[in-house]
Amino acid sequence: MISLRELRPDDAPSLQRVYSEPSVRHLPRPAMTSASAAAWLTAHAAQQRALPRVLYCFGIDDTEDLIGVVKLRSDGTTAALSYILRPDAWGHGHATTAVTLMLGYAATVLRLTSVTAKHHPDNHASARVLAKTGFTRTARSTTAVTYIRPL
Repeated sequence: MISLRELRPDDAPSLQRVYSEPSVRHLPRPAMTSASAAAWLTAHAAQQRALPRVLYCFGIDDTEDLIGVVKLRSDGTTAALSYILRPDAWGHGHATTAVTLMLGYAATVLRLTSVTAKHHPDNHASARVLAKTGFTRTARSTTAVTYIRPL
């Protein structure tokens, strides 16, 4: 069963699997090493304590197994959504479930009015996830396809 949870320092090995070469191929970042995963978690732990909190970064948990990450970066009444799954979790509906859970959080807890998202034009799986979760495409360029979803 998919759930969202705050990330923990002991998630570094799982996070490294999530941010692997296949998963980041459409992102402007390299795959994580064990050192960069630990540093990333330290930085996000500080974001969890920040007031006001603008970054909500949750682990996508599948029965005590971290399979991905979903994030919202809020700017008041709207937020930008992003998500990533490790390759062995692709194609099972987990991203759609995680995005749906995060949209519920955005609407009920954060009381946002809309959420935006984007993906690389070659990332057709992300396009399907966003379509299934009610996003509307707003623009396309050679580097990104952008979307919005009112809440």
